[in-house]
This record gives sequence, structure tokens and C-alpha cells, in this order.
Amino acid sequence: MKKILLRLFSLIVILILAWLWVMINPKPAFAQVNTINYSNINLENHDFKGADLAGGTFVAAEMRGANFQKANLTNAILTKGVLLKANLEGANLTGALVDRVTLDGANLKNAIFTEATLTRSRFYDADISGADFTDALIDRYQVSLLCEKADGTNSVTGVSTRDSLGCR
Repeated sequence: MKKILLRLFSLIVILILAWLWVMINPKPAFAQVNTINYSNINLENHDFKGADLAGGTFVAAEMRGANFQKANLTNAILTKGVLLKANLEGANLTGALVDRVTLDGANLKNAIFTEATLTRSRFYDADISGADFTDALIDRYQVSLLCEKADGTNSVTGVSTRDSLGCR
């Protein structure tokens, strides 16, 4: 009986200490004061040239013909977006989530997709000259299509497009 009471007391002390730790040292998880949110908005032909859009959210946004030339889109979320014939030349999409995005006919010259997630996205007729896809997660079928036209070296990272895609 004495052992059970001692264990119960120890458990209560641990729980109280854990509660005090949380209350004394509160840190909100992933809270951002100035989050950019363009979800479900028509941004057709919008000009974001050179804009700092790091961590921005573009969920289900219509971005047909939009200009993201040299924009900072690191860790941005572009799921279910339409970027038909958009200009992403020299854009930095490091760590971005580009899931289920249509990039048909897009200008992706020298874009950086390092460690980006590009699952279920389409790149038909996209210009990927010099784009860097190092450690990006891309569907195998899309990789095989991209390797057919992969050429050039990224002007910022110095990585060959073919090497970054793992083309043989």
C-alpha cells in the first residue's frame, strides 16, 4: 500500500511539474503574425515579381498567367493551384508544398524547388531549363517526362537540372 501511494504521489508531482513548465514557457506552435493568405482567390495575371511571399498560402488559387519571377516562395503552400503559363523564372520554392498544381506551359527557368513537395502536379510544356529539383518529391511519371526535356544549370545553386532530377 505504501508503494502504491508513493508511486501515485510521484506521478502527481511529475504532472504538476510538467503543467508548470508549459505554463511558464508558453510558445505558440507555428504562429505567424503576418501570414500571406491568397487561398481561393483569382490571381490571374497578377504581378508578384520579386515579392517576398515566404510561407504564403495559395490554396486553390487561380494563378493563370501570374508573374512570380524571382519571388521568394520558400515554404509556401500552393496546393490545388492553377499556374497555367505562369512565370516562375528564378523563383525560390525551397521547401514549398506544390501538391496537385497545374504548371502546364509555365516558365520555370532557373526556379529552385530544393526539398519541395511536387506530388500529383503537372508540368506539360513547362520550360524547366536550369531549374533545380534537388531532394524534391516528384511523382515518378512526371520525373520521366521532365527528364526528356531537362537541360541547363541553375544560375544560383550551380546544380544541373538533369542531376537534380536524377535523370539517367
